[in-house]
Amino acid sequence: MLRLFVDEPMAAGTSRPLPPGAARHVKVRRLQPGEPLVLFDGRGGEWAARVAAISRSEVDVLVERYVDVDRELPLAVTLAVGMPANERMDTLVEKATELGVSVICPLHCERSVLHLEGERAARKRTHWQGIAVAAVEQCGRTRVPRIEAVASLAERLAATAGEPGLRWLLDPRAGQGLPARPPAGAVMVLSGPEGGFTPAEVQMAVGAGFVAVGLGPRVLRADTAPLALLAWLGLATV
Repeated sequence: MLRLFVDEPMAAGTSRPLPPGAARHVKVRRLQPGEPLVLFDGRGGEWAARVAAISRSEVDVLVERYVDVDRELPLAVTLAVGMPANERMDTLVEKATELGVSVICPLHCERSVLHLEGERAARKRTHWQGIAVAAVEQCGRTRVPRIEAVASLAERLAATAGEPGLRWLLDPRAGQGLPARPPAGAVMVLSGPEGGFTPAEVQMAVGAGFVAVGLGPRVLRADTAPLALLAWLGLATV
């Protein structure tokens, strides 16, 4: 069944026009008046609805009832990641969303291949937020992860100083692996770019309270390592 994100509060028994993007999805899927669909506003839960009317410019829906469902991870995961190049960041945002991430913080690191600044960085952030919305619509989540502005590692560490929760630095050279059980509450995960973090960046992260952890004997790509961790968190907390 078609699921659509509507970034506005909803109420049972009300009719409303869909936003242009959502209305376009209805038309592409060739839904007809009377057919069911699911709406969610990112605040938790979802709404059973039906197409009420379709015109050239609008799609009206009838919001029928609220459905109290929760498909989120039982812990909040913030992923601060050195942006991989080409289309890999798009895929990383999509898959991390499917796996339950709460916040994604794109990072400029010393060995980063991808460099974004100014208007280009703002456009990419909007693009990645749209990818996250589409992934949530597809996978059944009811909350949309937030994509933060592109920042340097130092800027991100300063912005998150003092926030509660564990802090893990993914490092294939780490002397310890993941704990036997996933943490409760919140965890911030720091993952490097293609060339990894420099020794100075590792020292900076450790000084900010991050603990280096490894994911096994193999060296995983920049866009694989954080997804492997998210998959473990999701399966271990079922």
